[in-house]
Amino acid sequence: MKKDIHPDYHVVTVKMTDGTTFQTRTVWGKEGDTLTLDIDPTVHPAWTGGSSRLMDTGGRVSRFKKKYEGLGF
Repeated sequence: MKKDIHPDYHVVTVKMTDGTTFQTRTVWGKEGDTLTLDIDPTVHPAWTGGSSRLMDTGGRVSRFKKKYEGLGF
């Protein structure tokens, strides 16, 4: 392998949205940095297969249901 072409692989702390933390190895940041997540993958529908739902803060789901309420949606 060529020298000096690979990124530094080191340990960082990942802080979940509920406050729990764990350590993992990555090329992100620097040794000892903390990566704070904005979206928790343990409850986000993209990673849970849609079994849990996000809050409808924009009202898009409410508007959709109101618009198509008689069509069985």
